Amino acid sequence: MPLSSHRRLAVSATLIAALAAGLAPATSAFAAPATPAAPAPTVPAPDMAGVVAALDSAMANGAPGAMARFTGPDGVRSRAVGVRDRVSGAAMDVQARFRIGSVSKTFSTVVLLQLVEEGKLALDSPVNEYLPGLLPDDRITVRHLLTHRSGLADYTDAMFNSTVPGFEAVRNRVFSYQELVDLSLKLPRTTEPGVAYKYSNANLVVVGMLIEKATGRPVADAYERRIFKPLNLRKTSYVHPDTRIKGLHVRGYLHPDEAGAPLVDSTEQTVSWAQSAGAVISSPADLNTFTTALMRGRLLSPAMLEAMTTVTPTDATNTRFYGLGLRRYDLSCGTQVFGHTGTVQGFYTYAFATRDGRRSLSAVANTSNHGAANTALGGTLEAAFCGKKPAAAPSSRAAASPTTGDLTSLPAERDLPERH
Repeated sequence: MPLSSHRRLAVSATLIAALAAGLAPATSAFAAPATPAAPAPTVPAPDMAGVVAALDSAMANGAPGAMARFTGPDGVRSRAVGVRDRVSGAAMDVQARFRIGSVSKTFSTVVLLQLVEEGKLALDSPVNEYLPGLLPDDRITVRHLLTHRSGLADYTDAMFNSTVPGFEAVRNRVFSYQELVDLSLKLPRTTEPGVAYKYSNANLVVVGMLIEKATGRPVADAYERRIFKPLNLRKTSYVHPDTRIKGLHVRGYLHPDEAGAPLVDSTEQTVSWAQSAGAVISSPADLNTFTTALMRGRLLSPAMLEAMTTVTPTDATNTRFYGLGLRRYDLSCGTQVFGHTGTVQGFYTYAFATRDGRRSLSAVANTSNHGAANTALGGTLEAAFCGKKPAAAPSSRAAASPTTGDLTSLPAERDLPERH
């Protein structure tokens, strides 16, 4: 039966309403109207003049040379001062390789955490479950090693109690992992497992043993397959027990304990006293790539990276923290950076990035056993990540006071004993 004119009008109105509803955005109680996306937070431009000032300060405090490389949204900026070789007078070069010391600990930790993700280890299982009888306390877990809460004494304190003689005694020596652990176990334990943070190279030596036990291969192979090749780190290598740094490199200079004594060229050594705790060699660009990739989740799952960056304080300033093989520094501008410091005879290194991986900094000075140079080098972090500081009002006492978050106003953290 044909539709009446009234029904035709009603149907048409219904169809028009339906079409309009289909074209209009949904505004039900479950879908609020769209709001403009919040603009991305702005970050301060790096103060490269401040970076150079920090590098110059490291030189004024005993380093023959220093350099830094910053990566950010606006690209790469590098600065270098002084010399990389005191004999030839060759200028410091941001393309050169150097010993990164305890920054190696973060590389070792990443490998171990990958093995945890693969189910070959568990963070809260006793170390002795994987290395039976190695440690005298079954309560020491894998996590305790990575957070420096195992209580295992740092054997390097005694080894380098006298800096230059101690270094010369081990410069060409090749240790086994077991020998290094035995050196630690001869010393009193520093804390009950899990109770307190106490930095110790022995922890990451045991991590190296765990890596080799889980993979059945040398730790160098794990670094290469899991980090160096995937990230195309062509200037990064684990060198042990060879004493050389191949290719273009920075020479390192060790300060003796005696004030005014000549610097000791400490470039060639086995670093066997550290191994998985400190024997990696790298370059500024490769360190930037590594810290950026780590923070962007290219090496670990989101859950594991969250565990790695969950930190606890390491000192009373409440600006320095440690997670799993990773430091966090809270800078004066509120920016938090994650990475590690490195000290090995002749070299101080900083390698840090923001949590989102958008900005990173690597810096090195070619000296050690001179804490003022290390502290000065740390000033590159403030300048790079916080930018140029506003001028302090002359009448403001508060503005003239050092900010506790400013690394240039704090004593340097150490990886090896400091004498000066």
